[in-house]
Order: sequence, then structure tokens, then C-alpha cells
Amino acid sequence: MDNEEILLFIGSAEIQVIAAMRMIDANSHGILFITENNKLVGCVTDGDIRRWLIKTGDLNALVRNFMIKEPKYVYQVNVNDAIRICNEYEINIVPILNSQDEIVDIYIHKKHSIKKRNNELHNIPLVIMAGGKGTRLYPYTQILPKPLIPIGEKTITEWIIERFRNYGCDKVDMIVNYKKHFIESYFQDSEVPYNVGFIEEKEFMGTGGGLKLLEGRYVDTFFLSNCDILIDEDYSDIYRLHKEQNNIITMVCAIKNVTIPYGVVKMSKDGTPIGLVEKPEMSFMTNTGLYVIDSRFLDYIPRNTFIHITEIIQKCIESDENVGIYPISEENWMDMGQLEELDRMKRKLSID
Repeated sequence: MDNEEILLFIGSAEIQVIAAMRMIDANSHGILFITENNKLVGCVTDGDIRRWLIKTGDLNALVRNFMIKEPKYVYQVNVNDAIRICNEYEINIVPILNSQDEIVDIYIHKKHSIKKRNNELHNIPLVIMAGGKGTRLYPYTQILPKPLIPIGEKTITEWIIERFRNYGCDKVDMIVNYKKHFIESYFQDSEVPYNVGFIEEKEFMGTGGGLKLLEGRYVDTFFLSNCDILIDEDYSDIYRLHKEQNNIITMVCAIKNVTIPYGVVKMSKDGTPIGLVEKPEMSFMTNTGLYVIDSRFLDYIPRNTFIHITEIIQKCIESDENVGIYPISEENWMDMGQLEELDRMKRKLSID
């Protein structure tokens, strides 16, 4: 690995959470090694950042506050130990140091997958909200319903379902409305290796109102996904967090960075300019449209009422229910709800 590639893995303890996430996204290996005076002093992973944000919600914190201070490493003279360390600790990447404790190379182990697949979600239902008109994707959705928009050789909903099946989730229901017969016919007639159930929404009830149709169908926990997103994360870990926190709903949220393309004027209360900031950057926790939901959540939904899921979540918060957040990197959220995002999704999925 050359010096330029190595630099993608190295950061300072004085950088903030957002900067660390960007660097981790850039190297695509889920980790950043922290150095001071060129010497290795720690590391931080995307999981460390997630746990910090779940605990504090502080996007402006310095990496120093939560980095691992005793990272695994090998010296150049013992470089063959890198394979043993990766196998012993079930990790994928180890820095190689010289005698001054400076990182001179990075060993990447190929045998372990960063995201392990298992059957922990067996019998956990997946519900896909597939009833909307998809107006942001006009004119495509005037012909095809959004759930059947192709991404390569598969529909977007097939991509979603197959990701969950990798974790053992084999029970899928779709709430349908707009062009519902197209959707039902596709899954009934095509040779997909799984069964899909359909709950028909007779009137448009919003992103939350249609969920009331699930009442009595599930007695415990289920996943809910919009039909136009893909989340590249460990779904079993999302489920575990939901259960550990005893949440009524857990929202998967992406950390979104927005740069204002103008100089922003700061004003005092009396309207006097007190400063200017050129193209400031703001960071937000953004709702991706993937949730883990306890069946009790359905009790908060009024019958036969148009309502959005965000209004129901607000009701839960006001009623002191446990509402959780599972933070992810913006890079791990693909949203094809807008035309310009279709190409990005195809690139991420390596589809020409």
C-alpha cells in the first residue's frame, strides 16, 4: 500500500465525529487509526461512532473522547503475525508499525467479512410500504409503480427483500395501493424464490395510516421499510439494539451533511450583523425510512385516518415511550426516491 492510500486510514484525535465518519467512508474499511506526532495512539471504528452517538447524540465531539486506546498492531519485523492477529481477534485490518511506532503499511485480511450474515432475523417479519404514487419519480411511475422500478435486472423491492433474506428474514408483507395489481401480479407470476403477502390499502392513508391494517397480524416486532431505499448495514445489530433498549420504535438515521452554498450572515437580536460565515456546513440526523417496530406502536394509530409515521412517532415521544435511533453513515443509505439518485444507487450496486 502506498503512502497516499495509507493516509486514508490515519486521523487525529482532535477531529470531530463528522470528519472521522468521512474519512472512514473514504477508506471503505470501517476504521480510522489515530496518531499523535506520527505515532499510533488509538483507533475508532464506525461501530464506536455509532455507540457514541446512541449514547450522547453529540456530532461535534472529538474522537479523543471515545477512541480505543489500545488498538491491535504488528511491527514490521513481525509482519507475518498480522494473519494470526486477524484470525485470533476476528478483525480485517491491522496497521504495521516501524520501530518508532509510526504506521508504515496496512494489512487487510481477506478471509473475514466485515458484516457477518446469520439467521438471527428468522421469523422476524419485513413490511414494505409500497402503496404510494411515487410522484418524485414521474414520469416513470405513471407507467410502473415505484416498487417495480428496475435497478439493473431486479426491482428495487427485490433488492430490499434479498438484503433481509441474507439475515434469515423470510416473511415479507407489502402494503399496496397505487397500481397494486401490477405489484401483486409481478410477485405472483415471477420466479422469485420467496413468498410475499399483500395488505391492500383501499384509500391513501399516508405513511402511517396504512400501518393500522397490520393490527392483529403481528404480536411482536417487525421491520418496516420504504420501498425506495437500501440500507447497507448489519440488520441483526439494528434489531439487537431495538430489543436491548426496549424501544417501541427504532429509526435508522443517516448523518447528513449539508453545505449552504452562500455566505451566511449572523444577526444579533436587534438585527445588527455580528459576523459572516462562508458556506457553512450543517449536520443532521436524517430519517432514512427504515424502522424496527414493536406491535404496540400500532395502538397509537387512529383508525381510518390519513396520518404520517412521523406524527405517530411524535405521539410516542410525548407519551414517554422509548423511541430509539440507530445512526449510520450517509454513504450506507441509498434513496432512489428522486430521479438523480437512481444513477447513484446503480453505481453503489455496481450496475452499469
